[in-house]
Amino acid sequence: MSEKAQWYVVHTYSGYENKVADNLHKIVDNRKLQDLIQEVRIPIETVTEIKEKKDGSQEQVTVERKAFPGYVLIKMVMTNETWYAVRNVRGVTGFVGPDAKPVPISDSEVELLGFNEKKVFNLDYEVGDAVRIIDGMFEDSIGTVEEILGEEGKVRVTLTMFGGRDQSIEFDLEQVEKMDF
Repeated sequence: MSEKAQWYVVHTYSGYENKVADNLHKIVDNRKLQDLIQEVRIPIETVTEIKEKKDGSQEQVTVERKAFPGYVLIKMVMTNETWYAVRNVRGVTGFVGPDAKPVPISDSEVELLGFNEKKVFNLDYEVGDAVRIIDGMFEDSIGTVEEILGEEGKVRVTLTMFGGRDQSIEFDLEQVEKMDF
């Protein structure tokens, strides 16, 4: 039994992540387990999607969605009491690990999963806009937005290269800014 709180991954029924988190918070408060169950996180990512409007035009919408549906992360001290409390929350199917035995993951693994950061892109450009590349090998190049790949965090820009040939190149969303004329 470890006295230090560690991160554990709990598998839930898909769509029950928020309910599981809410119920865990209630259990922690009711049973005064704040020192043992310290944090509950639902892996969420923020992405920019292109939505088709009724008039045929497109608009960019920033949405949050579950990065790993069916999973919740819990930072806790593993004891018989905390194991039982988590395991018996409605919607929890078990801990992730061999034979459903809880295996902690490191803080660095949690960081790598990106749960501590949200990528929010405030895009002020859309398909057809003239843009300038503000970072990387093509810095200060000017092109036209061909496609926005919000799911991947990328934008495809057509640049006129040597000899006047158009070349389609993908950039990170934050590497591109709208040209002000």
